[in-house]
Order: sequence, then structure tokens, then C-alpha cells
Amino acid sequence: MSAAVVLMAYGSPERLADVPEYYADIRGGRPIRPEHLEDLVERYRALGIEDESPLNAITEQTRAALERELRDVPVFTGMKHWTPRIGDAANRAVAAGAETVVGLVLAPHYSVLSIAGYREQLEAALAGRAELVFIDSWHDEPGFVDVLADRVRGTDAHVVFTAHSLPARILDLGDPYKDQLLETSQLVADRAGLDDWSFSFQSESPTGEPWLGPDILDHLEELHERGVRSVLVCPVGFVADHLEIRWDLDHEAAEKSRELGLRFARIEMPNAEEPFVAVLAGLVRRALAVPSKV
Repeated sequence: MSAAVVLMAYGSPERLADVPEYYADIRGGRPIRPEHLEDLVERYRALGIEDESPLNAITEQTRAALERELRDVPVFTGMKHWTPRIGDAANRAVAAGAETVVGLVLAPHYSVLSIAGYREQLEAALAGRAELVFIDSWHDEPGFVDVLADRVRGTDAHVVFTAHSLPARILDLGDPYKDQLLETSQLVADRAGLDDWSFSFQSESPTGEPWLGPDILDHLEELHERGVRSVLVCPVGFVADHLEIRWDLDHEAAEKSRELGLRFARIEMPNAEEPFVAVLAGLVRRALAVPSKV
């Protein structure tokens, strides 16, 4: 059986000049308020992202490391909102002779508003030219839990697990996103022997509708009022140094903590580290060992 992997990520603008086009893609062409766009541009500028994207580089490092780990299975990167596109990756996999394509998203938790979109794009791009084996979720993967548990074990700080918020209407759809996030957090806490931990969301977008909460900034205030004096953030919903990590946590949450007099730190993200890549390789090998449900 000839196989390939399409490793999918959200994507990130490669340079500052790409930010307007990038957010236009995210919003499906819907206009973005000029002041909001300028705020986004300033965030990228403040993080030093002028001519290259550290996140895209991390994604490429992860792809290359996964391909080395799998040896005889090529891995192609497909971005949901930037280049190379998911469709480009699917075409390259088919051109390489793949009869089976494993779809793997660099996001552990399933939601109809996130992972489902990746699957739809990949299915449409393959158009039946290869069998698709899609990994919907890996939020409880033991190796992934171990990677995170190693980063919080032994801390004397209150651990706050976080993830990107989504519109609250997903709860009415029976979406498993929040439950999966809480399950991952509990598994990591149990593995690391944590007693003092909590969960909050981050990175809510200003869409005018209710989003899942509590937001990390509000949660930090609640923790301070409870007498917590030291916080370690573990972003279980992310695996790399996204803007939502470097700005929303390292800048905004850290600043809020300073205002409150809280000691603040976050874990190092898995990025392309060997133990994390080994987890991804295990997911692919297991997917290739079972028949597709598609």
C-alpha cells in the first residue's frame, strides 16, 4: 500500500504585508474593520514578524521531522488559510503515488467549527483519487498527555490549562470540543500529580456573539481574588508558538498578571520536539493499520 500524510495547520501570514490577505481568507472575504486590522498588524509587528513567520517555520520543521520518523511515508503540509493550501498538499500526495492519505491536523481537539473544515477541504481536494484516513481527534493520546505532563509536573504554581475559545453556540450542537479539552486537562493533571489547577479559554474574537468562557484575563482576576499568587499556563489546545500564544498569553495575560501582582509563566510549546513528533508518528502508523471509515 502506497501512503502519504497531509499534515494540516491553520496557517500564518509569512510577512507583515500578508496580514490583510490572511485575515480576508479567514473571514471568507467578509470585510474587517480597519481599526481591528491595524491592531492585528501591530501585534505581528510587536512580535518582530516582518519578513518571515516563525510559526510556518515550526510547521515545516515538524513536517520534516515527521517524515524522517516515518521513513517511507512522505508528508506534505497543507494550510487551511495560507500557502501551501490543503488542496496543494492533496495534489502532491496523489502525484507522489499515494493510494491512501492520512489526514492529520496539528490541533488535538475536535470541533465542527475547526477540524471538520480541514476534513471537508481535504476530502474535496482528493475527490476520490485516494482513500482518506482522517484522524478526527487525538486529545487523549497517552504520548501527548505525557509531553504536557512533563512540563507541569512538580510546579508549585496554580496550573491554568487553556485553549482557543469558540462561539458558545457549538454547545447547542452537542459539539465535543469543550468536553475533550476538559478531559485532556484532567488526564494531564492526573499524570503530573496536580491538585491545584483550573481551565479557561483564550483568544476570543470580536464577532458580536457569546463565546466560550471564562476568558483567561477574567480568570486571572478570579484566581487573584482566591488568593493564588503564582500561575503556570499550559495551553492544551495548542501545540506550537501561535500568535495566540506569543501575544494573547506572553503579552496580554502576562501584563494582566503583573497588574495583579501574580507570578506568571507558561510552558514551552511542543513545536517540533522529538517526543511530540514521535506522538504524531504513532498516530499515523495506527491510522494506516486500520481500515478507513470513509
